[in-house]
Amino acid sequence: MNKKEALKIVKKDGRELEHLPAHFKKNKKIVLEAVKETVKQNGDALVFADESLKKDRKFILKVVKQNGDALVFADESLTKDKEIVLEAVKQFGLALRYADESLKKDKKFILKAVKQHGYTLQYADKSLSKDKKFILEAQEQSYKALTDGPILNFKKNIDWIDDSLKKDRKFMLELMKQDGEAIVFADKSLKKDKKFILKAVKQYGGALEHADKSLKKDKEVVLEAVKQGADDFKSVGFNLHYEEFADESLRNDPDILAIVNKKKK
Repeated sequence: MNKKEALKIVKKDGRELEHLPAHFKKNKKIVLEAVKETVKQNGDALVFADESLKKDRKFILKVVKQNGDALVFADESLTKDKEIVLEAVKQFGLALRYADESLKKDKKFILKAVKQHGYTLQYADKSLSKDKKFILEAQEQSYKALTDGPILNFKKNIDWIDDSLKKDRKFMLELMKQDGEAIVFADKSLKKDKKFILKAVKQYGGALEHADKSLKKDKEVVLEAVKQGADDFKSVGFNLHYEEFADESLRNDPDILAIVNKKKK
């Protein structure tokens, strides 16, 4: 078998690299073609490459640009390489999970990673999950990155945040400025806290959906949510119907209906 024949084989099925003679597993062109072909299979062809290639920085940099998930098969020493990990994350956001723990604790690096792919924050070290300033900055970058593409794992980023912060009224309100649906992850104690919910629905009327049942019966809270819906209507151009999250006892309230009907005009 010659090089041309080996290339033809891996272009058809990259995992066939496993069965090729050892000298082909040291050939950069053949291995790179195998990795390209197995992109849909998480780049697993790299696992069959010679160990010398897995330690070759320049080669691995080319590999992760093709498929970031292949970082899992690179030599451990290269998972500490910031350039390689960032390129892997750029191609496949979840590749951060394969980075060395030292990088997952590096705030500046994580912020760069989040700019590359919005949902990578969930793989940062848990020691950072209590840092309010860092989280707000990272989540802001995350949201900006995700608005350029599908918002796949934005909620997982919030779920990663330490539980103590989910009880922090001020922090959760700041987080909700980036995404109102962050209230889903607020502690139950906050969802029963009228002061918190009042501020939350003033920012995002849809927060009423996640408020405690007792507050869905509170006319003051519901009115604020519906008013916010009226303001949102002006910008989005369609009814958001936040009144539907109120308790049935308030849905026919004349004051609430007055705002709802005003939106329809």
